[in-house]
Amino acid sequence: MKPKSNLLIILAFFSIYVIWGSTYMLNKVAVAELPPFFLASIRFTTAGLLIFIISKAMGKSLAITRKQFLNAFIVGVLFLSFGNGIIVWALKYVDSGFAALEISAQPLVVLLLMLLLQGKRIKPMSLVGVGLGILGIFLLVGQKQIIAKEGTVLGMIMIFACMLSWAYGSLFVGKADLPKNFFVNTGYQMFTAGITLALASLTFGEQWIAPSEWGQPVQLSMVLLIIFGSIVAFTSFNYLLKTVSPDKVATSTYVNPIIALILGWYILDEQITLQSIIAAAVLLTGVYFINTTRTSITLPRFSGKVSKHKK
Repeated sequence: MKPKSNLLIILAFFSIYVIWGSTYMLNKVAVAELPPFFLASIRFTTAGLLIFIISKAMGKSLAITRKQFLNAFIVGVLFLSFGNGIIVWALKYVDSGFAALEISAQPLVVLLLMLLLQGKRIKPMSLVGVGLGILGIFLLVGQKQIIAKEGTVLGMIMIFACMLSWAYGSLFVGKADLPKNFFVNTGYQMFTAGITLALASLTFGEQWIAPSEWGQPVQLSMVLLIIFGSIVAFTSFNYLLKTVSPDKVATSTYVNPIIALILGWYILDEQITLQSIIAAAVLLTGVYFINTTRTSITLPRFSGKVSKHKK
């Protein structure tokens, strides 16, 4: 492999490890000042428009069929409008590191939905992973000093609802007719999700605040979320899927919550309890067993593209 390719792979892994791991902290900073659906709408609408501009500059056609547009819209709702918009709302009540740890159980939810909706048999080692995952979640959410905070329980429940939405979305895209070009595909998903989130923001009566009135930390967080969290990390993700094996890409499942915990503790002064550390170890071990003993589904944060492979 050429040195240039090695460097690109290292930078791409840095993107999906650190940049995606930091998005929890960045959203937490922004949602402290901005309404959640308004925040998510600005992020995805802007990112979608930028992707369209970049695609045209690269000579990519934005033309898609009506069915592809409808499917991209559905995926955008499942992954971004509901899946991400509600997460941002939940961050008003839940620590960023805590949210990242709960979301790391996503492969467990996908596995259970595959069992319920597709009749997929769970392999013995995956059953061990499911058991460890459930134990880890129990340890995580069973901390009285955390769940005693106002709104925390509701936030945890809504995060679980988001995980169901993502899990169903990951199964949906496996059969959906979507735009062939992954960059254009993501552009449509982000832009339509941004419009949907804007409608949700208006429906719930959120106050729209001009960027000039945002605090400097919020302005910086939004720029980082749009450019790096949405576009750079997503492009890196898809580059890695074409360059290295999907199981290596899936390691971001284990790294993201650790990055989120560290950044939440260091920058936001969030509390890391011993029980949270034990819960993280148990939960991520369970996720490891699930990812290494079944037909894996690598679920991208924003592309709506699923990569499958047999172990």
